[in-house]
Amino acid sequence: MKCPYCGLDNTRVVDSRPADDNSVIRRRRQCDECGRRFTTFERAERNTMLVIKKDQTREEFDRSKIEGGIMRACYKRPIPESRIRELIDTIELDVYNREEREIASKTIGEIVMDRLKNFDAVAYVRFASVYREFKDVETFMDELKKILEP
Repeated sequence: MKCPYCGLDNTRVVDSRPADDNSVIRRRRQCDECGRRFTTFERAERNTMLVIKKDQTREEFDRSKIEGGIMRACYKRPIPESRIRELIDTIELDVYNREEREIASKTIGEIVMDRLKNFDAVAYVRFASVYREFKDVETFMDELKKILEP
């Protein structure tokens, strides 16, 4: 592992422990050259999941895209980052637990919306406004009514 401070590749593991739900290993490393410490996370590589976009092109599933959308939706909300990370982990698990190795971006969006609806109403509406591309106030209000109805 290359040191992020001095760039040399002679580092050693000082401490190792499970992180999150035991699906990630957190490692503290120390550079033998400069002596500085840093943290790395090791995650098992999964089979490739392809996302079918609106224009029918395919690209590899990218967790950071979901992460970015949810972080923007939860911006300035009183939600601990640990809960947001758990939500993202759950969504990623939902995507990978499907039988197919290809999934439509629309399906991913619906999974995110379904999870956000029960997670935080404001984050849900923020995400929905971008995902559903609300054109006017009426469509926005229709989405709000769905949340408010029991």
